[in-house]
Amino acid sequence: MAGNKSLRSQVEKLVGTTRGRAARVCVLDRSRSGGTWCVRIQLDRSTGSFSLFFFRHADGTWHVFPPCQRRPEMGIGRMAA
Repeated sequence: MAGNKSLRSQVEKLVGTTRGRAARVCVLDRSRSGGTWCVRIQLDRSTGSFSLFFFRHADGTWHVFPPCQRRPEMGIGRMAA
């Protein structure tokens, strides 16, 4: 399961193996509002280069879509424990 959470495994799932090819993290940023990590991976190919953006979700996985923003909620669940 740990391999499915890594950024490398997500990149390789989308574009195939990156071994022997240039793939680098160009931007690493954390949003101010939710503390969400965002990275831009640049891949160089013989046909040109392209970039993919990945977002780190609360469960530790990386996806190409940002996580949903937490909305205010009411309840006593946090106080009960």
